[in-house]
Amino acid sequence: MIPQLRRRVRPEWIDANEHLSEAYYVLVFGEATEHAMAHVGMTPEYREREKCSLFTVEAHLRYLDQVVLGEEVTVTTQVTEVGGKRLVLWHEMSAGGRMRATAEIVGVHVDLGAVKAKPLPDQVRIAAERLLAPEKAGR
Repeated sequence: MIPQLRRRVRPEWIDANEHLSEAYYVLVFGEATEHAMAHVGMTPEYREREKCSLFTVEAHLRYLDQVVLGEEVTVTTQVTEVGGKRLVLWHEMSAGGRMRATAEIVGVHVDLGAVKAKPLPDQVRIAAERLLAPEKAGR
């Protein structure tokens, strides 16, 4: 299981409508993706050593409810697909016991020098496969 990510909503994240600006949903989901990457072995040290990382190539976000200043959001992440060069993550953002947003992220493992997709290394693939959610979980 990937540990949850928690963030307190900051004043600079609030838009003119007095709720979380859409850009900051993406910021928090991006941090949750980095958190998940580290959990399967793609840490900053991995990126430096292997010169590889995960690039988001597709994202589907759903904004379900407002998030307001001062709330703490919690992001729960599941691995829903692992294979070849791809890692698919499902994020659920909640606050105050209510689901506020979801994001499905399709990531591709990339060689940073060649800027070209490269198969996930066995140790990362195996770590991610151990975390695979049941089929259709989070969908």
